[in-house]
Amino acid sequence: MKDWTVAAAFNNARWCDAVCRAHGPAGRMLPHMWVNAATVPRFYPNAVTLAVGDTALEEQRSTVEILQKSNLPGRWSVKDSFNKLDLSRRGFEVLFEANWIRSEMPGEGPSSDIVWTREEKGTADLPFDDPAFAMFKGRRGFKVVAGFMLYRAEDVVGVTNVVAETSDAAAVWRSLTLLSAQTFPRLPLVGYESGRELKAAVKAGFEAGDKLRVWVTARD
Repeated sequence: MKDWTVAAAFNNARWCDAVCRAHGPAGRMLPHMWVNAATVPRFYPNAVTLAVGDTALEEQRSTVEILQKSNLPGRWSVKDSFNKLDLSRRGFEVLFEANWIRSEMPGEGPSSDIVWTREEKGTADLPFDDPAFAMFKGRRGFKVVAGFMLYRAEDVVGVTNVVAETSDAAAVWRSLTLLSAQTFPRLPLVGYESGRELKAAVKAGFEAGDKLRVWVTARD
């Protein structure tokens, strides 16, 4: 396992908790797992694993069983940060797999005509007023063509919700490393991606790391 995977997982759990706090009940940070037994915003999990090892896996399975007994409405998910937790016998199916990514140094300067601006706090697009959070939009003329969010926690900066057209993808990833370094200096940038987005991030200088897996409750 990469020596930075745990920090990336904790950062992502902190981000999930921040989003939940902004929209409703916050979760709980347990030693082995972040959990939220309430309804969470769409596309966010109700649990994120934070540790590996036999003891941690047993505690994680027990926590998932408790969540199942809480009768969460609809389909809900568990993010297995280390791709170690098998929930197939507990009524879950794999939603997707991805790789953690990391960048230590900003890439070379932007190679596109996209103009970036940081969204001001208090606007409708920003879910909360948190100094650890930053949201950027990229425009070509008057049209928004790209965007991403940053969240600082656990001595790293997590990047999420990256949006870019395929032709702009690598340039967007290079730009966001620069903007992250300017916004939160001297901190590594982490996140996770798969498919074309992962290839774009690697092309822009990111290191592809360990795998993660997201489990979702099976359809009835």
